[in-house]
Amino acid sequence: MTSGRILLLGALAVLAGTTASQLLAHGDVTPQAVDTSALPDIGEEWLEKNPYSGNAKAIEIGQSAYGQNCARCHGLDAESGGIAPDLRYLEQGESGDQWFAERYRHGSSHDGKVYMPPFGDVLGQKTGWAIRAWLETKFEG
Repeated sequence: MTSGRILLLGALAVLAGTTASQLLAHGDVTPQAVDTSALPDIGEEWLEKNPYSGNAKAIEIGQSAYGQNCARCHGLDAESGGIAPDLRYLEQGESGDQWFAERYRHGSSHDGKVYMPPFGDVLGQKTGWAIRAWLETKFEG
């Protein structure tokens, strides 16, 4: 094997390692603003149960918000390609709402890598519950 090929293989190995770590932890993400003015006010304190479950307007807003802020990792139409959890399988009901709210608000990081950024303070409770309302329509148990 020539020294040129060895250098090329070494460069490819370094590139593959760098790319793999970026896929596992996407780092900084700029959230896209969502207009929730058409939704009923729900106050500032975070709720434990989705107040917009079944609300057609919330589902419409949630679909758009998901596409803008979640689909890049969780997949189009909530069908993951393997980078992040497939959200069609989130538990339904109040316990699923609580898990969703916790992860949406605080994100997820392990070993210094951000797997999901915290969206709660940036996008707000109304957007989060609208996304959850839309996800409920995609449930596959």
